[in-house]
Amino acid sequence: MRPAPREAAARRDGPCGSGGSLRFVALGDSLTEGVGDPVDDGWRGWAALLAAGLGTGDVRFTNLAVSGAQTGDVLERQLPAALGLRPDLVSVVVGVNDTLRCTFDIQAVAARLDRIYAACAGQGATLLTACLPDPGTMLGLPGALARPLARRQRAVNAVVHALSDRYGALHLHACAGDWITDRAMWSADRLHPGERGHRQLALRCHALLAEHALAAGPGPSPEPESPGPTRSASLWWLATAGTGWVAHRCTDLLPQLLTLAADELRHRARGTSARLDLRASAAVSAALAALSVGEQTEAA
Repeated sequence: MRPAPREAAARRDGPCGSGGSLRFVALGDSLTEGVGDPVDDGWRGWAALLAAGLGTGDVRFTNLAVSGAQTGDVLERQLPAALGLRPDLVSVVVGVNDTLRCTFDIQAVAARLDRIYAACAGQGATLLTACLPDPGTMLGLPGALARPLARRQRAVNAVVHALSDRYGALHLHACAGDWITDRAMWSADRLHPGERGHRQLALRCHALLAEHALAAGPGPSPEPESPGPTRSASLWWLATAGTGWVAHRCTDLLPQLLTLAADELRHRARGTSARLDLRASAAVSAALAALSVGEQTEAA
């Protein structure tokens, strides 16, 4: 059974004014759900840490993110619930799980994100988005397996960049930087930030919002309250839960990923790897062009 959305309230100094209220709703997957930052019997995560420093008065925070969610899940399930809450601020961070499916289609991803962003912006909410590192690199996969996943994630990030600009979103570039290679920032599974990593994301989002006078309260401390995972804990995760995670993905992605890896190796041997990058860039351009054509058709 899916757990009920988490909702919290906090009192802070900020842009909503004395006695005012601000509604923050977070949409996305396990990253926004808070996986990697355990508290009590659940997860906290960067969005909850960010919420505590947003403003004065009554800051209401609702986390609708669900582990494993793809862009389609956010569009069909999370978005309607979010719009019903009439949020002032909406974070939308999703897309990594789309890249890990054999059904990956950048045009479909772009169309879904466009509808999500448009609906939030259409209600007058401030939109907060982010691009993310690719899972193949984070897992340390061999190059021939990692490169196709990296290419997919770059395509998603390019779409997020373009649509964030189109809808005036505040966008965090989280796909690069020292935090990606700093193991202290990541949990035992190597895919989700640990507490320190979630705090880093929250701090960067807070700074971005404060820069636009949307968060005047104090940002979260960068220092974790709990120790990070030990090497033995990381190895234990890989030997237990990690095995299950890989096995689950194998039934969906691995056959296609092996085909992509073989194609990668063939192009590399021929010195034509650049064609794969050009093909991915062309797919992103076509996806964004299709959205523009759709808008023109609706306007006519």
